[in-house]
Amino acid sequence: MEFDLSLSPDLIAVFLALFLLEVVLGVDNVIFISILAGKLPKHQQSKARKLGLTLAMLMRIVLIFFAGWIITLNEDFFHLGEFGFSVKDLILIAGGLFLLFKAIQEIHHKFEGHDEEMAKPGAVAATFGAVIMQILALDLVFSLDSVITAVGMTSNMIVIIAAVLISFTIMLFASATIFQFVNRHPTVKMLALSFLLLIAVFLIAEGFGVKIDKALIYGPMAFAVLVETLNLVAQGRAAKRRTLTEAAADPTPEASR
Repeated sequence: MEFDLSLSPDLIAVFLALFLLEVVLGVDNVIFISILAGKLPKHQQSKARKLGLTLAMLMRIVLIFFAGWIITLNEDFFHLGEFGFSVKDLILIAGGLFLLFKAIQEIHHKFEGHDEEMAKPGAVAATFGAVIMQILALDLVFSLDSVITAVGMTSNMIVIIAAVLISFTIMLFASATIFQFVNRHPTVKMLALSFLLLIAVFLIAEGFGVKIDKALIYGPMAFAVLVETLNLVAQGRAAKRRTLTEAAADPTPEASR
């Protein structure tokens, strides 16, 4: 790895590619953090969200400095039949299974109405430490995959660290909006959980050596977000029209104000 401050068109292109990659992974992180932080008492939610993102950024930067060692994690550790597994593969499989479990658990809770139960007075909320530990566990998986991809694109540590810092700064400021949006709209939260399921399957498949083009995952996800956005806009306009219609039909002074 090298520290080279000189810029070239190729290096700028690599930086932009890394930046976009970090933004995409950052959105994954924010969605997962938003769902977990939503289980905490309200006065702890913002702290958990910001701390989770900050620790994810620091973990990624630390791993960048150990990139030379991390690359060796691609070497097969043991074989099981036709499959060879490296340390990286085992981490990806474990992370994918963990994310799969959490996503299915959250979807089950939505179906069974556990969210409404947790909102009642006297309900026991998740502990702050437990939420942070779960965030860190998944951050490790995302960070490892991100660093290995980044090192494969460039050996310039300045470019990699700059892409991480800028993308995480944007995510830190955008996290509050994403958090509120995901937790305010039940359909968006279910869509986010479906995304996490898809990412979990992707991680497990990659751990078993099955390479899946990320565009095949994030393309449909972006389209689904667009469709849901249009749906929410349509619902908002329909609700506004109903309100205006009801106000026009009600002759009382309160309705006219």
